[in-house]
Amino acid sequence: MDSGVKNKSFWQRPEGVTGSIFLIGIAAGLGYLIYTGVLNILFANILNLTLTLVALGVVLYMVLDPKMRNLVWYVYKSVMRSITSVFVKIDPIGILKSYVEELKGNLAKMNRQVNQLRGQMHKLRETIHNNQKAIESNLHLASKAKETNKRDVMILKSRKAGRLRESNMRLEDLYKKMEALYRVLVKMFENSTILMEDIKDQVAVKEQERKAIHASHNAMKSAMSIISGDPDKRAMFDMAMEAVADDVSQKVGEMERFMDMSASFMDSVDLKNGIFEEEGLKMLEQWEKESSLILGDEKQHLLEQANDDDDVLDLNQPMKEPIRDQSHRNQYDNFFDGD
Repeated sequence: MDSGVKNKSFWQRPEGVTGSIFLIGIAAGLGYLIYTGVLNILFANILNLTLTLVALGVVLYMVLDPKMRNLVWYVYKSVMRSITSVFVKIDPIGILKSYVEELKGNLAKMNRQVNQLRGQMHKLRETIHNNQKAIESNLHLASKAKETNKRDVMILKSRKAGRLRESNMRLEDLYKKMEALYRVLVKMFENSTILMEDIKDQVAVKEQERKAIHASHNAMKSAMSIISGDPDKRAMFDMAMEAVADDVSQKVGEMERFMDMSASFMDSVDLKNGIFEEEGLKMLEQWEKESSLILGDEKQHLLEQANDDDDVLDLNQPMKEPIRDQSHRNQYDNFFDGD
């Protein structure tokens, strides 16, 4: 498997929590026996002492022999996984299916956000345009007042034009931020749609493959593979599936965080009064500095486009339906390379 994603260790997974609890319980039990003196009574009996030495020998053998140690570790992990699965969904196929449903809901919500933002941007451009007309009108009136020596009128109109110009400068900056947000939302919608299709394809193919591997590589065969020093194909396949689920989890999390952030930003803008909260801008600026799993290198290009005066965004152009190119390779195929 060559995925570029670091696999979680056993202890970082849900079954690892169960395993930790069991280890703590075992350690506590041994400590209690030692404290109560039960072990001293056992060792006082020759027969029990012999059995204890034999047990210690077996334990030492398991500790010193790598194959036996791996086998015990495999059995322990399998038992903890079985116990954990009773309370927590840890089947990667089932988890990926739930992410597909979650993505469907998120994409519908993101589509509404795009339309809402487009509406806000139309209103903001209209406000900027009307302000510009008012600036030109006030400057014209100030010029006429100057010609007729109406100093008070000239000062009043000049100051009003100056205030409107300052307001437009702030609104132009706000528009650029909204444009960056719009471009990112659209691209994230496109990439997340492709992501959902890739996940659905992987689930359709790997669900049957997983059943076949688990049928041909049962627990006993996996144990024998470990003893002989061969890689356990079933375990390797499950690790690859878990890596896919972990990657999807991070991307879905990023998608939801960005939607929450963009919704907060849009709510902070009051177009009617031409004002906005600085906190909303700070949140967006902070996000611009972070890396993106969904967008990758495209993110920086999108931000540069939003700040390029020559690259004019057409708000009247409808959002295109994302379609996978025929040459598109499923982004999760490489997770199973080397299986």
